[in-house]
Amino acid sequence: MEKEKQLTPMMVQYNSIKSKYKDEVLFYRLGDFYEMFNEDAVEISRLLNLTLTSRAGTPMCGIPYHAAKVYIARLLRLGKKIVVCEQVEETVGGKGIAERKVSEIITPGTAMEAEYLEGNSNNYLAYLFNLDNRYDYLV
Repeated sequence: MEKEKQLTPMMVQYNSIKSKYKDEVLFYRLGDFYEMFNEDAVEISRLLNLTLTSRAGTPMCGIPYHAAKVYIARLLRLGKKIVVCEQVEETVGGKGIAERKVSEIITPGTAMEAEYLEGNSNNYLAYLFNLDNRYDYLV
């Protein structure tokens, strides 16, 4: 708890969101970039050959928001799950912390956008459902 008191409000917000998505990579929107922190930053900087930096001892790396689909596609091909967190409001007068919410969760099995799929191979989708204890599927 002592460490929590030393965190900035932004990092408290980041950690709160990340705690709900421990097994996914959190793309946390900060202005024109998606930033990753801590273990995500270390792993993703290695996988994508990004520069790993740090601020106040916290590892971080980032990508421009306009290039996110390219990086997400690369991570999906590596089997990673991505959580995209966007700013949903502006701060008043540049003061305080902007509210952020998860806008999308992308996994190798749920990717539907053409940028995320392999164009030269089949991409299968299956659906299993239960209706009145009768199971059926759609392929």
